[in-house]
Amino acid sequence: MKTFVALILLGILIKSSTSMIHALRVLRTSSSQVPNFPEFVSVGVLNGLEILHCDSEIRRTEPKQEWMKRVTEDDPNFWYWTTRLCVDSVQTGKENIEKVKRRFNQTEGVHMWQWMFGCDWDDETDDITVYLQYAFDGEDFIYLNLSTESWVVVKPEALITKEKWVKSGAIQLAKQYIHKVCTVGLKNYVRYGEKTLKRTELPLVALLQKSSSAPVTCHATGFYPDTARLFWTKDGHEVLEDVDPGEILPNGDGTFQTSVSLDLSSVPSKDWDRHHCVFQLFGDKNKHVTRLDQSKIRTNGERGRKNPPTSIITAVVVVGLIIIIIAAALFYLPLYRFLFLHLSHS
Repeated sequence: MKTFVALILLGILIKSSTSMIHALRVLRTSSSQVPNFPEFVSVGVLNGLEILHCDSEIRRTEPKQEWMKRVTEDDPNFWYWTTRLCVDSVQTGKENIEKVKRRFNQTEGVHMWQWMFGCDWDDETDDITVYLQYAFDGEDFIYLNLSTESWVVVKPEALITKEKWVKSGAIQLAKQYIHKVCTVGLKNYVRYGEKTLKRTELPLVALLQKSSSAPVTCHATGFYPDTARLFWTKDGHEVLEDVDPGEILPNGDGTFQTSVSLDLSSVPSKDWDRHHCVFQLFGDKNKHVTRLDQSKIRTNGERGRKNPPTSIITAVVVVGLIIIIIAAALFYLPLYRFLFLHLSHS
């Protein structure tokens, strides 16, 4: 699951001040016996922003960004085919879960079958890196290594799957269609959303502390893009010990949040103001600094401050986790046929 999480949360990668690597991730998840959750959910994420959504309850693919409605300029049938895939995947996902369950000698309980496809495009060199992998119950199951043109089995139970796909010649079809989707689709989506994807927004920074003996957390929210650093310094030098950095998580408005905690239990109170919380976007030389002012720390009432906005933070964390476990519809008919003919029969 760590590989899935890392790839889904990966946003724009900055190589230099003039080069961006745009990341497209398409994830679809089938689940069984999960209460109050659709049997099938699909999501498309571009540079950390959700752009497409479909599930077994709404039974249609919907744009999550206004500019994604332009997709029909290049593919008039886009919404028809992605909706068809979503609806068809409901039953396909059920069948895959049952097949893999039997291989693990499991019968009841909550189970998930996940498929992830993605590509990174360097808009300077035009290089493209492609990913295609599967997971069962949150753990890697099998994936495609394009450099060696082979299926790599992660679990012994995936050997049967590999044998079937090798015999069917699935790799050559995968190479052809996946690269077509990445080359055409990804570049078009970046073009549609260029104004949004290449913007810069700075965060609102707050200092939080649960109690007087707890670490001080620097929380930054509302920034874009998601490639940023948040760290502590003392006398202008980065603090590497007694720090606990958090993950970068999506907000519901297309921006991101993150945090970093600093344990000050061994630091005299008079020396606290020698520390600063620093936010910096990758590729940007400017640093946005917040001094550790004890009077500005929000606590659970010990200094008369309001409680930290934990309800907001919790809600965003939930959104981030849902994005990780839900699935995404594919974009082009040839790839649909490839997946159903060669990959759905695990």
